[in-house]
Amino acid sequence: MSTAFADLGVPSSLVAVLDAADRHEAFPIQQATLPSTLAGKDVLGRGKTGSGKTLAFSIPLVVRVAELTRGARRPGRRPTGLVLLPTRELATQVAAVIGPLAAAEGLTVTTIFGGVKQGPQETALRKGVDIVVACPGRLDDLMKQGVVDLGDVSVTVLDEADHMADLGFLPVVTRILNATPKGRQRMLFSATLDNGVDKLVKRFLHEPLLHSVDEANSPVAAMTHHLYEVEGTAEKTKLIRKLASGLGKRILFTRTKHQAKKLAKQLTAAGIPAVDLHGNLSQNARDRNLAAFSSNEVRVLVATDVAARGVHVDAIELVVHVDPPAEHKAYLHRSGRTARAGAEGDVVTIMLPEQRRDTMQLLRRAQISVQPRQAHAESPFVNELVGETAPHVAPVPGGPGAGNAPVAQPSGSSNGANARRKRAARAARQGQAGGRQPQGQGSGQPASQQSRGSRGGRGRGGQRSGQPQGGQQRSR
Repeated sequence: MSTAFADLGVPSSLVAVLDAADRHEAFPIQQATLPSTLAGKDVLGRGKTGSGKTLAFSIPLVVRVAELTRGARRPGRRPTGLVLLPTRELATQVAAVIGPLAAAEGLTVTTIFGGVKQGPQETALRKGVDIVVACPGRLDDLMKQGVVDLGDVSVTVLDEADHMADLGFLPVVTRILNATPKGRQRMLFSATLDNGVDKLVKRFLHEPLLHSVDEANSPVAAMTHHLYEVEGTAEKTKLIRKLASGLGKRILFTRTKHQAKKLAKQLTAAGIPAVDLHGNLSQNARDRNLAAFSSNEVRVLVATDVAARGVHVDAIELVVHVDPPAEHKAYLHRSGRTARAGAEGDVVTIMLPEQRRDTMQLLRRAQISVQPRQAHAESPFVNELVGETAPHVAPVPGGPGAGNAPVAQPSGSSNGANARRKRAARAARQGQAGGRQPQGQGSGQPASQQSRGSRGGRGRGGQRSGQPQGGQQRSR
């Protein structure tokens, strides 16, 4: 039976935002938790990947913070709401969900995570912010520097707590929670409660209401699993290329960063534009690649497990385990990028003969019942799964996908900020030089004996004035 958000007590201002995003009915995890969380209760929400946990805590977070801060939103205010989560990608996407809801209530949201300069984060905090969405490491650093004070936090959310435990963040999370006032509302949402997450629950949640809409780590019913065994690496390479060639979006998971980068370039070179996502990329590169995938500029994302938790891109029809993951939880979280929120999707695992025993054991632990099939790129069932193939896209400079060279720009035509500053400074110097009396004029000295170093703004040895010897540094 479907349930509208308004029936669960969600304010009309937020219902309008949800309606505009085509979210008219609550999912089971939202139906189970919203009556409790909107009433200010501590809640422990457990649901499988793709069950709608983000919206389940975003709605009560915004409602409660709006109630608590109404009439007291002064410049420089300390945060009242806090969301802790494990990765930068997840922080960005959660903030994107919270943002429109917060805006409807006149609240401000900022993200805090590492891998980027902290200056803009400091500026946002000093101006005053209502809700902070943060990764533990950078937030802990800012706390130690005295940049952020959590003394006014009244609503705290821990998202993907089990993943934070897997990454070793629990000591830092404990320090952060100790810096928030006792007796305030706390919500913990996680797929599982192992690896110390239960200790966080016992220590920081007060008589939490447990809402579990599925068994921990259970597979998704709308997800179809396929297990393909290939004879060798050459057949595997052909099969990967075939699986990547379809019209819909697909994510290909590899075990290492090097493999992800290499495979994305190989696919792009083969006419299948692909981008990579892994821990060696800068935050700007991660954002750019994820945006290209989300916007359909490319249809293929090659990723390590950095994308297996929390990265939600709509309409992913296929997940491919290029390499079987090391353990069953990783398999379920990788696979959970498809068949989200009631949609259907397919998951393919590729294995070599020597990987058969370990892969079958992994699938049993994940409660996945599937029989292996001998496969190659032209197997009829592979063609049926892939369906219509996407048009070939020849690699060109500036084209979509990894490995394409940037478009060559004429010398001196860079549009970067640093290049613009240098050109402006050069023009100013030339303008000043043009307005001066020519050197030697009026002194009886012939023009031919004027200093050669003044020509074209160059000094001795051809060095530009104001530039280090060896030439102008390229703008980045």
